[in-house]
Amino acid sequence: MRRKTHTGKGKEVAAEIGLKPAHYNKIEKAMVEPSIEVLDKLAAFYNITIDDIVHLKKSAPKAVVMEDKTSAEQLRLINQLNEKDKSTVMNIIDTMLTKQKFQEFFQQNVPQ
Repeated sequence: MRRKTHTGKGKEVAAEIGLKPAHYNKIEKAMVEPSIEVLDKLAAFYNITIDDIVHLKKSAPKAVVMEDKTSAEQLRLINQLNEKDKSTVMNIIDTMLTKQKFQEFFQQNVPQ
């Protein structure tokens, strides 16, 4: 379900479409199949079509795996991030590079 991208919590969604929260939870976890009537209500609630719900996995984006990408592609993907996330990535890289430089320094300058 798309609840993670919608502000409605499970109990609120269930109440809005006329289901008990426990039954809605089972639908979300794919433990039971929703009826056409429930699919219609869910589609209306989320402002999508029944087809969007039924074929959700087909249209969902795939996970991005950075290690499979070239350096240029990795940079392009990082540049697609919002400024806060981009800054976080850059801070992590800065920290890792600084750590590596300190390790190299100590290995070269401190007797073992």
